Amino acid sequence: ELLLRPLPVGDVAAVFQFRTRWDADLQRGAVSHYRLFPKALGQLVAAHGVRELHLALTQGFWSTQSWGQPPLGAPAGAELWVWFQDTVPDVDKAWKELSNILSGIFCASLNFIDSTNTVTPTASFKPLGVANGTDHRLLRYAVLPREVVCTENLTPWKKLLPCGSKAGLAVLLKAERLFHSSYHSQAVHIRPICRDASCLAVSWELRQTLTVVFDSFTSGQGKKDWSLFKMFSRTLTDACPLASESKVYVDISPKNKEKELLEVTPTPTSVHEAIVQGDKTTYAVYDLLSPVLFNTSRSLNVQLKWKRPEDSYIHYQPAQDRKRPHLLEMLIQLPANSATKITIQFERALLKWTEYPPDPNHGFYVSSSVLSALVPSVIAMKNVNVEESPLFTSLFPSSDGSSYFLRLYTEPLLVNLPTPDFSMPYNVICLTCTVVAVCYGSFYNLLTRTFHVEEPSRGGLAKRLANVIRRLRGVPPI
Repeated sequence: ELLLRPLPVGDVAAVFQFRTRWDADLQRGAVSHYRLFPKALGQLVAAHGVRELHLALTQGFWSTQSWGQPPLGAPAGAELWVWFQDTVPDVDKAWKELSNILSGIFCASLNFIDSTNTVTPTASFKPLGVANGTDHRLLRYAVLPREVVCTENLTPWKKLLPCGSKAGLAVLLKAERLFHSSYHSQAVHIRPICRDASCLAVSWELRQTLTVVFDSFTSGQGKKDWSLFKMFSRTLTDACPLASESKVYVDISPKNKEKELLEVTPTPTSVHEAIVQGDKTTYAVYDLLSPVLFNTSRSLNVQLKWKRPEDSYIHYQPAQDRKRPHLLEMLIQLPANSATKITIQFERALLKWTEYPPDPNHGFYVSSSVLSALVPSVIAMKNVNVEESPLFTSLFPSSDGSSYFLRLYTEPLLVNLPTPDFSMPYNVICLTCTVVAVCYGSFYNLLTRTFHVEEPSRGGLAKRLANVIRRLRGVPPI
């Protein structure tokens, strides 16, 4: 399954989910035929007595304030939590061996999991599958926040799929596009489930999920219109021949107060309504196994276009460093006696030392915003001839008698940016010159100065006369 979910800020979240069921009981004996279930994971579950396994590798952070609730939550970095069978004699030893094997399978740094970053929760992380008991001594949980997710982790993840990345929804998993996104999270979940309604037999479920968020300003050039080709640089041509179900869901529910509607093309095969996270959601469904879907064209390129109200218009041009500023234009209709607040998030950055003004601590000015309005007139105005009264017409322009044009400017904004200590270079120069002068001067004097040995003189005429007078007086000579 593929879920395309437009986010309130204009971004799009794409959630892939591949589910494989394996009708086998690992507790009763060895298994020789794994069918569509990956053999590497099947042997891992059987050898280490795993009851449930959940592994997530995430790059980035899900912004709940801007994007809403995530469809599948995961922390940044690598997360691993496992429930073991009660027949495992040493859970810590099995946990260590399991993390090392998973590190090799997914090319991740899970081998750094040890007792220093492993915990045993007692109230959370309950089993998600069929469980006879919840002895938390059989649970281990660890997170590696510094784990970096890259294509080396995506490639072995795609190889676990029955069709790989050659057919079906997996053809959209192009690493170049998936990692050019604001958020990337891939996960593997293994759990036991009931084989039928009576639940007399147990099957194993492998669920592989991948969540990515495409930024509208970097990938969509500031537009909220999307398509499969714009997001993934590919389109869907067929379904995986081994799949029993293959569908694409597009969330077409209104996302804001203006009740903007989402148009999808081509026409979906069906429409599905469901209650998701407490809200009523409408989905346009494309069934890849339906023969009608690919009759009109060879490929499926789902396009998403917003139906904006006629009175609204938003134009945003991102800035380029040292080339052009930001530009944001909005055409909105404001009710009377109302307050409108527009907030923009920004990050402070350091400038080059040559770009600072003489008084950098004063701050940097942001130019005034411009408000152009066509204000309705309470009293009907009479059109004035420009030739008769050019000054009056230029000061108070009016399109007709029912409204007049008004342009307002806000106060400039003063922003304090990080300012370096400009006195530090002067201090460094002074200190360096002083040290060099003292050291060089002393060393130069030692190399160039000459020393002479002078013998002490016996004294001059004045000294001899003084000694004669001292003898006459009976005083010892000098």
